[in-house]
Amino acid sequence: MSEITRVLKTFIGYLKRPDLYPELGRKILKNTINRNNAFKGKEKTLFWAETNSISQYDAISKLFGVNIISFRHDYRDVLDRSLQKEEECPIKMGGPGALELIYYACEYCNAKNVIETGVAYGWSSLASLLSLSKRNGILYSSDMPYLGQNGDQYVGYVVPEYLKNNWKLFRFADRESLPKIFAETEVFDVIHYDSDKSYNGRLWAYNQLYSKLRKGGVFISDDIGDNSAYQDFCEENNIETTVVEFDGKFVGVFVK
Repeated sequence: MSEITRVLKTFIGYLKRPDLYPELGRKILKNTINRNNAFKGKEKTLFWAETNSISQYDAISKLFGVNIISFRHDYRDVLDRSLQKEEECPIKMGGPGALELIYYACEYCNAKNVIETGVAYGWSSLASLLSLSKRNGILYSSDMPYLGQNGDQYVGYVVPEYLKNNWKLFRFADRESLPKIFAETEVFDVIHYDSDKSYNGRLWAYNQLYSKLRKGGVFISDDIGDNSAYQDFCEENNIETTVVEFDGKFVGVFVK
């Protein structure tokens, strides 16, 4: 599919969904007037992240006091089946992230309510649900419909059916999904952010989510090297964060 075809298909998809018109307006602004917003402060934050980053193994040991080796062993069968499903999927989406970090954050908090933004194949969802299912907890997920490709049916594709009773998926942009989620649950044990990567989009969501995170809860944000939103947010709120280097990218995590 050519880029022009994909953009046209996405635009038509928006036009068919009046409930997504607010996000369409934001997308137009982001790609015209605010084009540079996605990379604001990137050079500063990359230096900061590179200087301060540690491995996922060290971060989990430091924050949660556990060794991560058992995760891949304990869940080898489900992870292998999920990887096979990803390989069979005809639509390409984002691959696994720092799964151990998410899983052990949930374990550390004895999490019963977790919120994530961004789903794709559902790897981060799987990591949360493997922990939440032990306590019959709920994962609340926000994920935009895949309007530019026929990918909607594959969102969360790697999550096994037996875990889906503990999952509520909201298919809107964050600015529409989060109020709907907060209407159901106001306090969360773990937050995982992996959606709108623009500077303004991140800051808006970080503030919304942080206000709903309980004291002692864990906040995780992927791809913090894209711009300085995460660094600025932490500095403005006097938050001591840990920076994790993972597959050439940076993840931010802190305990509130």
